[in-house]
Amino acid sequence: MTQWFEEWAVDWISLLVPGTQVLLIALAAWLLQRLLARGLTSLAGRYHMPPSMLLPLRGAIRWLVIGSALLMILERFGVSASVLWTALTGFLAVAALAFFAIWSVLSNIFCAALIFTVGPFRLGDRVEVMESADKPGVKGRVVTINVFYTTLEDLTEGHEGALLQIPNSLFFQKVIRRWRGPELPQPKE
Repeated sequence: MTQWFEEWAVDWISLLVPGTQVLLIALAAWLLQRLLARGLTSLAGRYHMPPSMLLPLRGAIRWLVIGSALLMILERFGVSASVLWTALTGFLAVAALAFFAIWSVLSNIFCAALIFTVGPFRLGDRVEVMESADKPGVKGRVVTINVFYTTLEDLTEGHEGALLQIPNSLFFQKVIRRWRGPELPQPKE
């Protein structure tokens, strides 16, 4: 009977000790978060900080405390913090590379939405994408606007009728000269 009790006690103690540690970590994290939030509120009152500034600070404090507590809890169950950190940094590196790889595509899609909503030019307008104030740029009549490109019918001498596909993001990076209607003004001689 005593051997059975000893085995039962060892089994329960092996569950109770980590469970108690997890509860203590969670309680300490909650108390720390509350104390830091109250301290921040007190500090904001003393220095007349606007409430809109407190919201992101409180959120950052909350996530920092929760993340730290989660790492400590996982460590109690045998998960190594260095393994988690390695996995997290690897994931973030791949996500950053993917973001930079599709940045130009996302930029052109966003600029297409701006072209459609803001309307810096319309179909049929004649536009010139200028290189600088003293250099002429690409000039043409807007034929189509799609998600990635705006197609212009070339109006330069010797290239009439050729189609130019200009990335939509370029229209927000350069100076645009625009004429409404079918004719460009003729240069003065």
